[in-house]
Amino acid sequence: MGKVTRKRYRADFKAKVAFEALKGDQTLAELAAKHSIHQTMIATWKHQAIEGMAATFSGKGEAASPGVNEAALEKLHAKIGQLVVERDFLVRASGRLSVDRRRQMIEPEQPGLPIARQCELLAISRSTFYYTPVGESPANLALMRLIDEAFTECPFYGARQMVRHLGRQGHAVGRNRVSRLMAKMGLSAIYQKPKTTVPHPGHKIYPYLLRGLVIDRPDQAWCADITYLPMRRGFLYLVAIMDWHSRKVLAWRLSNTMHADFCVEALEEALARYGRPEIFNTDQGSQFTGTAFTGVLKEAGIKISMDGRGRWMDNVFIERLWRSIKYECVYLHAFETGSELRAGLSRWVGLYNERRPHSALGGRTPDEAYRGNEIAPYPGHAPDTASIQLAA
Repeated sequence: MGKVTRKRYRADFKAKVAFEALKGDQTLAELAAKHSIHQTMIATWKHQAIEGMAATFSGKGEAASPGVNEAALEKLHAKIGQLVVERDFLVRASGRLSVDRRRQMIEPEQPGLPIARQCELLAISRSTFYYTPVGESPANLALMRLIDEAFTECPFYGARQMVRHLGRQGHAVGRNRVSRLMAKMGLSAIYQKPKTTVPHPGHKIYPYLLRGLVIDRPDQAWCADITYLPMRRGFLYLVAIMDWHSRKVLAWRLSNTMHADFCVEALEEALARYGRPEIFNTDQGSQFTGTAFTGVLKEAGIKISMDGRGRWMDNVFIERLWRSIKYECVYLHAFETGSELRAGLSRWVGLYNERRPHSALGGRTPDEAYRGNEIAPYPGHAPDTASIQLAA
């Protein structure tokens, strides 16, 4: 049998595909079908493009040329020794990253550093790097939509109950398959349970600051979360920044990957438009615990709070937002493209913030509650108490 040659792609082709992925108008499945490449490769190129753009403007490429003399040579030897120590440290540290994350770090076209050596440094086999995962089948995409609809209706469903629910609808699927799909969609049943979230090993976890706190004014506390939005072909992820007191959606972003960049963009937009809150609360997802996200909060002088043990109810407010978005916007329209979904969400969020009254806000819209506008209570509803007491 002859040697199998791995297909190589030109740099301009990679840049074109990465740019389309960055635009977010198409899902990874659509881009993969359009260019006849795998979704994992597109996600990798998108991540490399983001890192490459950051390096372009960092100025790290400019280096001085030292003179060739004994002092410079001695300094160079010391630097080599330091680099050897730092390399050994990074090799050990990279072992704590997931295999998928280490695969993304490999650069096939890196001059002077063969793939075999990169795999050795990152402690993965070459077969692991060359392995191409199989994309989700149309049958799995249909199941994921059914799971999402059921979870939106019953967010307390775990994998076992979801298997029973799908079975009653005529879909004979196993628990392992449902568990895998729910994990891919980022779905976890909302109920009181022992701590099961495993934080990223390299990220700091901040304490929970909202215990027993009365939230009675806008910008006292903001929160953020990510959800999965099904489309006709594939899916996209949505992140939203919400003011806890008024329920106002301050900013949102769509992405075809779960990298942290779209979360950071939404956060920066909310801060630019509305100033800064006193406290920002999230779960312990890696998108929110990474330095890219927490660094923006620290620079703005915002206290960082993260859900921990016993805080299973803290996502209820934004879970209600996800339910409304899916039933009142996404499921009704079955959007074809990312641009159509983005336009539909823009219209719906405008309606939600500006014209939709909330009983929990005493009949006010989120915009009115955020601005502190008072209106007369409508029949059958008591005036709003204008505060939220969080459990101790």
